[in-house]
Amino acid sequence: MDADLQDDPKEIIPLINKLEEGWDMVSGWKKNRKDPISKRYPSKFFNFITRLFTGIKIHDFNCGLKAYKRKVIKSIDLYGGLHRYIPALAGRLGFSVTELEVHHRKRVYGTTKYGLNRLSHGFFDLFTVLFTSRYFNRPLHFFGMIGLLLFLLGFIICIYLTIGWFNGIWIGNRPILFLGLLLLIIGIQFFSIGLLGELFIKTNMRKDRKIFLSKNSNKK
Repeated sequence: MDADLQDDPKEIIPLINKLEEGWDMVSGWKKNRKDPISKRYPSKFFNFITRLFTGIKIHDFNCGLKAYKRKVIKSIDLYGGLHRYIPALAGRLGFSVTELEVHHRKRVYGTTKYGLNRLSHGFFDLFTVLFTSRYFNRPLHFFGMIGLLLFLLGFIICIYLTIGWFNGIWIGNRPILFLGLLLLIIGIQFFSIGLLGELFIKTNMRKDRKIFLSKNSNKK
C-alpha cells in the first residue's frame, strides 16, 4: 500500500474475498482516481501501452492495492521497478489475474513522487518484462526480427540506388548510400547477436542436462 493514505485499508477484505473465488492474483483498480490530470492521463497512457503489449486485460497496473496467493509471490523475481508489472509477470507464468475496483482518496499528506523520470523508467522496465518473459529462451526471435527489418530496409535502399546507377545516376556521393550500407551492417550484427544468444542458451541447456543425467546415474 502507498504510505500517503490515499489507499483505503478497508479494501483489503474484498481483495481477499476475490482471491477465494479462485483467482491467483487480484489487482486494485482506482477507477475514480483522486489525482490531478497531470498524473491521471500519463498513467492512462502507461496502462494502455502495458495492457496492449502484455495482453493482461486490467486497467490499473500501478495500483498499490493488490492481493496474491503465496505461490504467485514465490514464483516471481522482482528487482528495480518491476513491482509495477507483477500482474504481467504473473500472467506470463500462467497464473489467473483479475482486478477489483477500489476506493481512492485525495492526497492530504506528503508529495507525489510521480514524474517524467518515473514514466521513462517504467517503459524501460516494460521492455525488460517483455524481453525476459517472451524472448529470454529464444533471443534470435527478438534480435533476428530487428536485424531482418533493418537488413531489408537497407537492401531496398541499395536496390533503389543500383537501379539509378544503371540509369546513369551517380551514387558515390549520396548520403542515402551510406545509410543503406549502415542498415545492412547493423541488421547483420543484430542477427549475429541473436545467433550467439541461441548458442549460449543451447550450450547451457546441454550442460544442465549432463549434470542432471550424471546425478541420476550416481543415485542408481
